[in-house]
Amino acid sequence: MSDTWKLWEGKTVAGKFPLVRFLGGSERAGVFLTERRDGERTEKAAIKLILANPEEGERQLSRWQLAAALSHPHLISLYEMGRFELRGVPLVYVVMEWADENLAEVVPGRVLTPAETHEMLAPVLDVLAYLHGKGFVHGHMKPANIMACGDRLKVSSDGLLRSGEPLDTTGDQSAYDPPEMARGILPISTLMSPAGDVWSLGMMLVEALTQNLPVARPAEQEDPQLPQSLPEPFLDMARHCLNRYAESRWTVAQVAARLEGRAATPQIQASPAKAQAPSRASAQQPSQPQKTPARARSYVVPITAGIALVLIAIFALPKLLRPRAAASQGDVAAGETQPVSPAPSRLSPTHQESTAKAAETSVAEEDRSSNPPVAVPAAIRSGTTHEEETSSVAKMPAGSVVRGDVVQQVLPEILPSARSTIQGRVKVSVKVNVDRSGNVEDAELQSPGPSKYFARAALKAAQDWKFKPPMVGGQGVLSTWTLRFDFKRDGTTVVPTQEMP
Repeated sequence: MSDTWKLWEGKTVAGKFPLVRFLGGSERAGVFLTERRDGERTEKAAIKLILANPEEGERQLSRWQLAAALSHPHLISLYEMGRFELRGVPLVYVVMEWADENLAEVVPGRVLTPAETHEMLAPVLDVLAYLHGKGFVHGHMKPANIMACGDRLKVSSDGLLRSGEPLDTTGDQSAYDPPEMARGILPISTLMSPAGDVWSLGMMLVEALTQNLPVARPAEQEDPQLPQSLPEPFLDMARHCLNRYAESRWTVAQVAARLEGRAATPQIQASPAKAQAPSRASAQQPSQPQKTPARARSYVVPITAGIALVLIAIFALPKLLRPRAAASQGDVAAGETQPVSPAPSRLSPTHQESTAKAAETSVAEEDRSSNPPVAVPAAIRSGTTHEEETSSVAKMPAGSVVRGDVVQQVLPEILPSARSTIQGRVKVSVKVNVDRSGNVEDAELQSPGPSKYFARAALKAAQDWKFKPPMVGGQGVLSTWTLRFDFKRDGTTVVPTQEMP
């Protein structure tokens, strides 16, 4: 049947959705590029067709209607759905947001770095926490369903199920499906549950970092064999996600906490009935990473640094899923992948691999006092001197601090053709950390704005700025500045603000 779908190119669904190009499919489903009207303009979209008898079709339409009512910035939008017949064949269809590419097209070409994996997982965990909180499970977590829509990472939504819904016996078994979905292996219910998403997430995590799925050991009734070369915290996360007993797996909240380094790691439970989240008392015990940095910064990084990491996750990851002509949603149905060339250089510096390794106690306490679905991490950058030296800012009275100043201001180089596209203005904020000599140690996007071109230009220019460092006791100290770039057709202005000390 999958070869037959291509013969349907050129047909029209419901009198308004042309099947422009076949993208991929299986025996029961096919995905096509189509077009839809959005007000006065026509835009690309994807349309999925599923073979279904009246009873199956009604059940699938009900699922899509529930999914369409959900709203999350990292969830693919469903626009319209219905049933129809084509050449006498009963089908149901759903029209959904177009995605440029998916993660399954990246992984065969190269592994993700730890920093890229962190940035991929943050929004995915946020989506899963949202779905589980609404009583849904994703049910199909795999690289093909992690997509790039412009500059934003999104997760597919056309296969969502209600938690506790029976297993769909007509679906094909996938390597990402949890063991409880294979009948006869475990004497437990085959109802869909959030724990199944956690298992699939663990499989996807290992594949993204190694290009291979974990080695299953069904005969021994043991957890999959994991490569010990996986970096932390990902090895620990995968170990707790890929527990054969659903009751013993970590929840999405626990996985997110481990990713952000703000909660103690619970022990693997020998008995499924004893698995539970770590107690608040144990979570409040100060826990430091095993690799202690040479020094911490002389002040607590504000929580906005964590927000910046989330923004980078939204902004930088789709660069891994570079835009292509048309080959994304098709892989959701077909499960096929295509080799890709290495992704272009990242917007944010590679120091992010080390920033998540250290955390101030006060920031950890603040994180534990809140309870969002996915907490915002705090970043403390390591340096080169002893802690007693760097803590001098906190010990000095406020009146003894002499504020710093800008010595060299570098404006971004913007092509005239790019500047001519500006309607009104484009605003980008960059946070820079400055050493005692006034040189920029690193820079990261705090607010990328609507255009990755202008964000990249601002980030590059910010790294070349020079400062007169603030003075404490007659000595230069570390500082943090926010550079607010304002791009207009007639020029660029920058407003620097000293944030710390």
